[in-house]
Amino acid sequence: MSGEGSNRVSDPAEEQKAAPPGPPPLRPFGLVLHHNGAWSHEGGGILNDKLRRHFDRSVRYLPEEGKFVVRLGRFRGQIEVEEAGFFVREFDAVTGQIRLSDRSFEALKVETLHLSSRDGALLCRVKEGLEPAGLLARFTHSSHSDLMNSLEDTASGPVLRIGGVAIPLPDL
Repeated sequence: MSGEGSNRVSDPAEEQKAAPPGPPPLRPFGLVLHHNGAWSHEGGGILNDKLRRHFDRSVRYLPEEGKFVVRLGRFRGQIEVEEAGFFVREFDAVTGQIRLSDRSFEALKVETLHLSSRDGALLCRVKEGLEPAGLLARFTHSSHSDLMNSLEDTASGPVLRIGGVAIPLPDL
């Protein structure tokens, strides 16, 4: 009697019913986040402000797959990222916090500041919990301006003043 169950042929329809529904496999679907923060789909620019803001907020990085995705309701789709998956929207010189395009906040890691090889825009590394080296975030014009207003020239070179503390800048 103990061997009867082991010879039974499984029913694929039964197995499919028993398997928990998971997300569909990730595939690119033509959505691109450009280096300047613009979005396009299959080569055409996305003009709807509400949709662009939603995409900005919903960018996620999946470390286990090494891919960026966006969500629309229950749909999630892989996106192509030209340079940075996140954008620095605000810089607070009092706290040293930056607000990112996905609405998260974190402390600016001054040592990660560097210039884009594309066009010289200011970049930093964020979300080190997802990737050991962090992910790129690009400063918008207004956040770049906020940061520049906190710079001071000293005899030993430029420093960024955060909360009254002078922090040397890396070579830019």
